[in-house]
Amino acid sequence: MILDYENINELNRYKIMSGSIIPRPIAWIVTEDNGILNAAPFSYFIPISTNPALVIVAIGKKDDGSPKDTLANILKAKKATICFPNKSNVEQVQKCANQLAKDESEIEKFEIEVKRELEDYPPIISSTQTALFCEYFDTYKIAGDTTPIILKINFQYIEDGRINERNHTNIESIGRVGVTFKAMIDL
Repeated sequence: MILDYENINELNRYKIMSGSIIPRPIAWIVTEDNGILNAAPFSYFIPISTNPALVIVAIGKKDDGSPKDTLANILKAKKATICFPNKSNVEQVQKCANQLAKDESEIEKFEIEVKRELEDYPPIISSTQTALFCEYFDTYKIAGDTTPIILKINFQYIEDGRINERNHTNIESIGRVGVTFKAMIDL
């Protein structure tokens, strides 16, 4: 079967792509605006370069057509902290996928514990095993309702004991497989 994406609406393309391109890492992005912390998961996310250290995340719009808070906050503050979910916080990640008003914080509403590791960046989710401290790098312009944004990694937090002397990490991340979250395990 050959699927012609020109003849498939956006929602169904999303379902087909997200069910086929697996697993996808989850960027649980923490941003800040006027003291309000935003935490939102994105599964259209991937590293694109190590020199410079860059990641790209595709951010859609809210149901009303306005920019999602994460995008608006990154473009305003030029900073974001990307946390990686694990089995201990997957329920919080799922709650953060719900759209809230701009002046509402997922961190407060869902009682998510955070800690500020670096003063110039949004805090990390306390239960994360690793997080990337990023600054805005560029926006890739495409037609449609999605904005691919490129972030430069300046610093990384890794929980003590999760990196060895050869810089191999032992992170128990989860990824998106279709509509469900799955733990990433060694085979």
